[in-house]
Amino acid sequence: MLASCGIRRAMNHLRALRPHQWVKNAFVLAALIFSRSFVDGELVFRALLAFMGFSLTASAIYLINDVMDFERDRLHPKKSKRPIASGLVKRQTAVVMSIFVACVGLGIGWSLNTKTLIVLALYGTMNLGYSIRLKHIVLLDVFIIAVGFLLRVTAGAFAIEVHVSPWLLICTFFIALFLAFCKRRHELVSLGEEAANHRGILAEYSTPFIDKMISALASMTVMSYALYTIDPRVALNLNTDALIITLPIVLLGVFRYLYLVHQKQQGGSPTDIVLRDRSIQGIVILYTAIVVSCIYFKVHLWSGTT
Repeated sequence: MLASCGIRRAMNHLRALRPHQWVKNAFVLAALIFSRSFVDGELVFRALLAFMGFSLTASAIYLINDVMDFERDRLHPKKSKRPIASGLVKRQTAVVMSIFVACVGLGIGWSLNTKTLIVLALYGTMNLGYSIRLKHIVLLDVFIIAVGFLLRVTAGAFAIEVHVSPWLLICTFFIALFLAFCKRRHELVSLGEEAANHRGILAEYSTPFIDKMISALASMTVMSYALYTIDPRVALNLNTDALIITLPIVLLGVFRYLYLVHQKQQGGSPTDIVLRDRSIQGIVILYTAIVVSCIYFKVHLWSGTT
């Protein structure tokens, strides 16, 4: 009985870290793939360390955010079931956990190099500011989320000491903004009149306004990715000009996500969609397989050789 209670308590503390959200940190691995470094064992290990460092740093912020939003989360139909909001994990314990995992995450960044540590510290500081105040400022709230994804990609590049195409960073920023606005839309629609009570900033948004932002960002995401795939410098660095063939897959992924947001009233959690929607999973797997194949086998469309 005691052992069973101990296991349940440990699982509740683990759930408080929101490990399912770590899938977002896959962006840390972007530089590894798009720099032809995924066959280098040492660089793969360093990239995975960066992923873990970012995940722990993010979990530290999740803990603080849940402590600060304790009262609001208790009113939310879904968030009220989180370990801290439901009382399964004490708020004092969550604060101690946050400090501990933050130290471990930053320690991992320090073990890689100074630049990675700085990016992790900047991410943590920015999101701490988001939890305390910045999430209450219209538009800035979603821009901070998008910058967080830029920092993920940057940390991954710094960890393995490679350069990242500016177009890849621009595309990352646009798609992160796209996902953030989809999240705000879902909150508005699902919570209805109670939206502002749960998240005050939602009073500053409206569904028509957000829909315009989503449409614009979907277009900018696809166009920036298209420009990335045809950039001569990218083709030279990756030794392939075939990434353009992945453009229809990216477009399909964006359209599928828009379908889920508008027709199925989803989008509240991009992580949940990736983990549950079979179509999105298939698109991600197919895209990754084609990108890795093009880079690994040095596929050239225009020269007709591989």
